[in-house]
Amino acid sequence: MRYDTPTMTFAVVETGGKQYKVAKGDVVSIEKLPGELKEGDKITFDNVLLVDDGKDTKIGDPYLKGSKVEGTLEEQGRGKKLHVIRYRAKSRHFRKIGHRQDYMKVKISKIS
Repeated sequence: MRYDTPTMTFAVVETGGKQYKVAKGDVVSIEKLPGELKEGDKITFDNVLLVDDGKDTKIGDPYLKGSKVEGTLEEQGRGKKLHVIRYRAKSRHFRKIGHRQDYMKVKISKIS
């Protein structure tokens, strides 16, 4: 992500219970969105918390009305496997579970 130039417009959006700082051209890995989406589809984020264009900062309460961030779905997949282990000493209890989280990679195309 590129935030080194002071005139770079960026926004903070909320999706999947998390907040992401995005700028035009960024590729963001987010939680999988509901619905049937395929690569190349347009995605619009309406839950915009903050927009900064280098001169002016707009902060929502909690969201900015009329602001949106648009992007294109580039990739869908599953993350690497995480192992969750439960162990209780002296009771012969051991349980190992694997989990793979679904994700989407979205390229940000427009902040308005």
